[in-house]
Amino acid sequence: MGGELGPDEMVAGAIQAVEDSDLNVTLIGDEHILNRIFEKLALSSPRLQVVHASQTVSMDESPFEAIRKKKDSSIARAFGCVKNGEADAVVSAGNSGATMASAIRSLGRLENISRPGIASIFPTLKKPLVMMDVGANVDCRPQHLFQFGVMGAAFSDNLFQIKRPSIGLLSIGEEGGKGNVLVKSAHELFRKSSLNFIGNVEGRDIFQGDVDVIVCDGFVGNVCLKVSEGLAEAIIAMLRSEMSKSLMAKMGYFMAKKAFSNFGKRVDYAEYGGAPLLGINGTGIVCHGRSNAKAIKNAIKVAAEMIRSKVNDHILQLLSDSDRKYALEEPKETAAFIEQGEDA
Repeated sequence: MGGELGPDEMVAGAIQAVEDSDLNVTLIGDEHILNRIFEKLALSSPRLQVVHASQTVSMDESPFEAIRKKKDSSIARAFGCVKNGEADAVVSAGNSGATMASAIRSLGRLENISRPGIASIFPTLKKPLVMMDVGANVDCRPQHLFQFGVMGAAFSDNLFQIKRPSIGLLSIGEEGGKGNVLVKSAHELFRKSSLNFIGNVEGRDIFQGDVDVIVCDGFVGNVCLKVSEGLAEAIIAMLRSEMSKSLMAKMGYFMAKKAFSNFGKRVDYAEYGGAPLLGINGTGIVCHGRSNAKAIKNAIKVAAEMIRSKVNDHILQLLSDSDRKYALEEPKETAAFIEQGEDA
């Protein structure tokens, strides 16, 4: 029951998910706190149940220390339920590092996937795109970026019904020779594969909507994610400020209120729920730490849709015999570069 807004918001989101679907939801956390919330709401449902967990993982704790020492944390219990067949997926707004570490420890990785990652949906001028990785792996090798491309394509296909999604590699220039050693080596892996790789894309291309999947390491991806969130919030705040400065501005806002509302929905992360953990041998969703009830509800729905559409099966299918080697290949020049860097 992690999350900066507290368990009340998590419970409210779970209730909305149950009311809007035929899903069963298990809330894992301190049962005394959860039961008090249910009593306050005067709510009971056979499709809502509580599993007690005596420990929690805070946002600033080391993920690996937490999963090693806190065996009865809510996130450890959650993935334990999936492992034991008591649940099908985990949705968490808590410590994302601990969520990923617990997922790998309890469920393991998909075959030929060495680095599970976090995929995020970005709004664009045309259609939403998938960016991966957005924070799980800050240091990567070329084959990890290739794996992100495979997983992102499978998720895009299943979520948006896009056959052979186009894949772009985020770099500082469109030319194949642009970028650091990591990006240039990953470019070669993508180019030799059977994936629908369109080459390098730049930061300005992210919101144009001309590519379905953008691949980058978790450091770059997380910066892109946080910048886009901050920019969206700043634009909305600036618009509100300008609209309050004159009567004409207020009248203009009233006339365009529907358009502003639609814009707000397009850039609101709550509309997309959460970011899936792709590459684990199961289903997990990481939510924003400030997720409200609406975001939790939508994250639960995304998890259910991932299970129904069998995203993991699609990932394994995309790693065909011809492309599997690229998911495991270590280009010689990159290996030498990394080795020199580690020795320095």
